[in-house]
Amino acid sequence: MSTSDIIITPSILCANLSCLQAEVDTVASADWLQADVMDGHFVPNLSFGAAVIKDLKTDLPLDIHLMVTNPADRIQEFLDLNVANITFHAEVVSSTKDRKELIENIHAGGAKAGIALNPETALDRVGDVLKDIDLLLIMSVHPGFGGQGFIDHVLSQVQTARSAFPDLMIQMDGGINDTTAKKCIDAGANNLVSGSFIFGSKNRTMAIETLRCL
Repeated sequence: MSTSDIIITPSILCANLSCLQAEVDTVASADWLQADVMDGHFVPNLSFGAAVIKDLKTDLPLDIHLMVTNPADRIQEFLDLNVANITFHAEVVSSTKDRKELIENIHAGGAKAGIALNPETALDRVGDVLKDIDLLLIMSVHPGFGGQGFIDHVLSQVQTARSAFPDLMIQMDGGINDTTAKKCIDAGANNLVSGSFIFGSKNRTMAIETLRCL
């Protein structure tokens, strides 16, 4: 996998929310921009919703990660913003029928559809929809807070998914830095979400290029 195949996706969860537009402007050299939408139920934290995202000015494709218990009730507010991708968690949508319906609704709204797995959730839990999604997000931390340590055992899930689906977009999120990013890429990930490493750097452009060129 060449460096040109790697998508770098800063997570604005780790940005300074008091000057969010200015923070977003500093990562314009990235490929995507991720917004983590948290409801305080599925994860023990609250973040922003569509009302905040709609005012951001960026040319980067917006990647919405729904960490919510009711994704079916939340997708339209983001489809209305013409976001590029919406990802929901396997843990809150357990039936094949509901998963397929949600994926179809996201596609019908003009966005790509992703499904996310927490570190303890096995890949075979989503075998029913892996052929229907555009993106598989494998969490390398427990979702809800930025700045956590990387969980290595999820790399085997990435390897398995890449072997079975050579063309699938595989995103990893959590503890991604200049050390762990290479592990992710070597395992088969081609989309890296990084919050603390990028937004904690004085030179965000250099941080992004460091991840891209490992």
